[in-house]
Amino acid sequence: MDLRLKDDVVLVTGASKGIGLAVVDAFAREGAHVVAGSRSTTAELEGLTDAYGVTAVTVDLSTAEGPNRLVRHAVERYGRLNVLINSLGAATPRPGFLDVDDAEWQRIFDLTLFSAVRASRAALPHLLGAGRGVIVNIGSINARLPHPRVVDYSAAKAALNSVTKSLSEEFAPRGIRVNAIAPGPVRTPFWTAPGGFAEAAAAEAGITAQEAMDVVVPQSMGISTGRVTEPHEVADLALFLASPLAGNITGAEFTIDGGQVKTL
Repeated sequence: MDLRLKDDVVLVTGASKGIGLAVVDAFAREGAHVVAGSRSTTAELEGLTDAYGVTAVTVDLSTAEGPNRLVRHAVERYGRLNVLINSLGAATPRPGFLDVDDAEWQRIFDLTLFSAVRASRAALPHLLGAGRGVIVNIGSINARLPHPRVVDYSAAKAALNSVTKSLSEEFAPRGIRVNAIAPGPVRTPFWTAPGGFAEAAAAEAGITAQEAMDVVVPQSMGISTGRVTEPHEVADLALFLASPLAGNITGAEFTIDGGQVKTL
């Protein structure tokens, strides 16, 4: 299927690994001009730079100036901007609410909420100038299923949902669509890296992290399909939402969690 994204200029945050990296890969394969922003690069991102001409920009998106600098780089490179994918987010599992101090609340909000707010604010004048544009925010089911071990992350993602709705209302009449994707557990470093959720689940069950991701996590979280989501599946949904095929979809949140959320 032709998603009609060829030659679009697409900016992706949190692009060096996980969902962000999968999004960069997916848009690059569709023939888009992709600008990938992340704090550091990875061999995988460098591979996409070599294979598809992805522009990788090293930038700290948790700072006030970082998202502005990334947007400027994209516009200076290509002269326009068509799509923004806000994929950056971070969470650190902790015992509970009392273990999260002010500094950690601020760090998680800077990475997970304010990076998207600042990138959107910087990008919107250019999206409007192009006559059409799309913003896709990568949220989380934790916005609706908050968890005490990631209380700050859950709150940041809930706020991101609210921002998504507000932007969609304000800018839809001017040709800008804004939607959100809410993944459940995804096989990314967010889960699989040392100290991540898979390792914690494995330690409790006395098994390996791989076994935790394949068996314990799907079972304990009630994932109906019996498996966690793969990064490319989230990226494929982002492709569709960014494409003209989704031309009348805005202000919506799309859950991709294998049936974990049981409520309407």
